[in-house]
Amino acid sequence: MKKILIVCSGGMSSAIVEKALKTEADKKGVELEASAVGSPQAQDAIENNDWDMILVAPQVRNRFDTFKGYADKKGITIENIPPRDYSPLGGPHLLKLIEES
Repeated sequence: MKKILIVCSGGMSSAIVEKALKTEADKKGVELEASAVGSPQAQDAIENNDWDMILVAPQVRNRFDTFKGYADKKGITIENIPPRDYSPLGGPHLLKLIEES
């Protein structure tokens, strides 16, 4: 099972993306656990959990290097979410991004 963390500004908008990703994973038979946090909680969430991948929402991509620093310390892959995929319709693209990383 892959464990994915989505980091956004406040943690609310990514709940929609999280649901789209889980729905797509279920359709494809991919075991996946996803959680969303706001950027203020990102450091704690990254350092105190075992994630396979971190996805950074477009509205906080300016903080990508900060999040990458936390991820690199734990050997976690981190990617920016393309703006077109940060929507209820982005599940297929995000699942592909996860599977290719």
